Amino acid sequence: MSKSGAPLSRERVLRAAVAIADAGGIAGLTMRSLADALGVKPMSVYHHVANKDEILDGIVDLVFSRIALPTPGADWRPEMVKRANSARDVLRRHPWALGLLESRTAPGPATLRHHDATIGTLRRAGFSVAMTAHAYALLDSYVYGFALQEAALPFNSPESAAAVTEDILEHLSKDDYPHLVELATEHVLRPGNDFAGEFAFGLDVILDALAAWLPDVSPGS
Repeated sequence: MSKSGAPLSRERVLRAAVAIADAGGIAGLTMRSLADALGVKPMSVYHHVANKDEILDGIVDLVFSRIALPTPGADWRPEMVKRANSARDVLRRHPWALGLLESRTAPGPATLRHHDATIGTLRRAGFSVAMTAHAYALLDSYVYGFALQEAALPFNSPESAAAVTEDILEHLSKDDYPHLVELATEHVLRPGNDFAGEFAFGLDVILDALAAWLPDVSPGS
């Protein structure tokens, strides 16, 4: 029993672990910090999780459970867009998960359901087993890579992006860096420009390319 009076459970332990990671990253997640957050002694935590590896496996599975599942048999393209947008949103809220989602060797049920549903959606769309593997790897590389880039950017809105860009431009010579200055002034600083919009553009390019690998099915065949 914790100091709050609420009974301790594995789910409560994992949710507290996610909250600690959200606040300070994985480095701040220890058995001691977890016990402190729950208001219990560290030994109480061990009744629900064996060690930190089990905690990491659990919180990764919790993150996967928050990503929208694609539906096998539904139109594959909107399903992949739904999944990609959901994964990006979840990773924005849990940036510490970027380095962990594919690192665990004991995947939980939510993780396995997620992978199976994604594979099933691509297979039911007509992609071969090999192309399904290629498509899945490509889509995840793009989603995770974009999320990592967003997390590292020194701005979080169109307004702050413009301010950062203008500050950089003050130190750039058009003669020395003509293409950087051109891109900044004619694209980045244009009213309404938002780096977040690049995600949908890139995803469409990838999905267009993948669609070309689907086998042609003639009417009535």
